[in-house]
Amino acid sequence: MRRVGKLAVIRIRGGINVRGVVNKTLEMLNLTRVNHCVLVDDDPSTLGMLQAAKDYITWGAIKPETLEHLLRKRGRLQGDKHLTDEIVKSGTEFSSIGELAVAICNGKTGLKVLPGLKKVFRLHPPRKGYKSTKRPFKDFGDLGYRGERINELILRMA
Repeated sequence: MRRVGKLAVIRIRGGINVRGVVNKTLEMLNLTRVNHCVLVDDDPSTLGMLQAAKDYITWGAIKPETLEHLLRKRGRLQGDKHLTDEIVKSGTEFSSIGELAVAICNGKTGLKVLPGLKKVFRLHPPRKGYKSTKRPFKDFGDLGYRGERINELILRMA
């Protein structure tokens, strides 16, 4: 896997009969429900957590264009308010959501720069569905590491 700034992680499977260690890992990643997405740093400790929960999640490197789309459509503030360019402009040094997305993907800033922004993106199930929620991505399923192809899945779900 190549090193990038941020990884998008999506929970695909539910929590019935999940081992305790895996369940705790999913809680630490803030993935408590199916079709929730979070952004995490690409570092060794996080990759270890992703490997521990690989049978319940999928992840990959997110592009700035996809992150901008995700922030516009699914970014929520406290009180379930939509994220807009005006809020970004007034709350940060960035002039638009697009600039913020590029800075987040490059690792220059994080989601914490916007006070009140929820760190979990609630997504729809993907259009045209999943291939298989029980097989890894390399075996024509949907679980585990999928690299740049995570962007296609996010666009189908947003």
